[in-house]
Amino acid sequence: MSKRTTTYKRALTRRELLAGGMTLGAASLLAACVGTTSGGSGGGGGGTSSGLITLQNSIQDADPKAALEALVKAYPGGDVTMNSVATEQFRAQLTNYLRSGDSPEVLSWYAGSVARSYAEEGLLLDVSSLWEGDGACAGYSDALRSLSSDAAGKQIFVPTSYYWWSVFYKKSAFEKWGVEPPTSWDEFHALCENLSGQGIVPLTNGLSSTPWMASGWFDYLDLRINGAQYHRELLAGEHAFNDPEVVAVMEEYKRLIPYFDKNAASYTAQDAATPVAQDKSAMYLVGAFVSGYFPEDQRDDLDFFSVPVINDSVPTAEEAPTDGFFAAARSDNHQGALDLLSYLASAESQQQYIEQSKSSNLPTSPDVDTSSFSPLVQKGIELLNNTEEITQFFNRDSSDALQATADTALTKFLAQPDSMKSILDEWQTAAEGVFAS
Repeated sequence: MSKRTTTYKRALTRRELLAGGMTLGAASLLAACVGTTSGGSGGGGGGTSSGLITLQNSIQDADPKAALEALVKAYPGGDVTMNSVATEQFRAQLTNYLRSGDSPEVLSWYAGSVARSYAEEGLLLDVSSLWEGDGACAGYSDALRSLSSDAAGKQIFVPTSYYWWSVFYKKSAFEKWGVEPPTSWDEFHALCENLSGQGIVPLTNGLSSTPWMASGWFDYLDLRINGAQYHRELLAGEHAFNDPEVVAVMEEYKRLIPYFDKNAASYTAQDAATPVAQDKSAMYLVGAFVSGYFPEDQRDDLDFFSVPVINDSVPTAEEAPTDGFFAAARSDNHQGALDLLSYLASAESQQQYIEQSKSSNLPTSPDVDTSSFSPLVQKGIELLNNTEEITQFFNRDSSDALQATADTALTKFLAQPDSMKSILDEWQTAAEGVFAS
């Protein structure tokens, strides 16, 4: 498991140097107090912006990591130590980071139910001040504000980018094969049959060390068959994974299995882009981060279409996972955390990050100039602006614990589709265990 630590420093002013002793005293007092926080989010003040700030970061792809490092290096508000931790290690240790008496000030993660569950434990700092007045997030959309709030309506998250999921393909490959993006579910199946007949693998996926990728198709089929409201309720434990509605989803999923690359179980999410780049596979249901997995000279060739409508009576919905940062209530430097979050949330920082990360992420700040963004990103913005519902992703709309049950059930189902009934029964039992814990 990899871990990389980078400390960025600036010269201290005389005023800050003279204030050092007072800062240490305040930090010691704060450390003694924050451990007693109970219920709701942590307080929004305390500490000072001078002194060391730790940013615990889970971004692993090279260009996005370098972009964040450049942002942190340019931060004018204090010394920042940035720890880059492998994503799965970060996920496993996140609770420990937040519960520690020496928590990192700021942590990269994502909005949704996971952040809310930590807020309920009193582990996240109340960052509502950043959403008020002239705060860095004050102009963000109401949807983002709601997504970043705890059960009491306090903001506990700072979203800095989001991205869309769709079926990605290469325009040149479709032209070579004489096919076009489908506009209906029947056309999608006809396209897969056409490609199979040409010796082209219709669909790729990467399930080896990223088994959560199997949830992409589950989410979209549930959204298309049962709708976003049912999907959210299912992931909240209000429906069972062996209910008839889920059986209908899995039956449709089963129809897709013959179209998948037989090597999907040995690919990672990144590996799965390679056969598409090589024109061996045609399509990949994945987040827009996939653009970074293609050679630079192919990125302008990428295009996408939304998973077609299956049930005409169901409102349109798209998955748009939202990334950003939250702050630990038990850290020693609350004001330093708020200052760093404000910097990361600014339009200037978002613009720099998106451009330098070479990603297809979308900015959360309405003040970012998107006119120079690629046609692919412009199309992604249009997709999300025109959909009726937006969800996150399986674990972001539920929990990492429930995601683990999905990983087990869906990878087993893809390998043994005829055992669907018993697999769904096992999934429901495992889910009940998660909700009961």
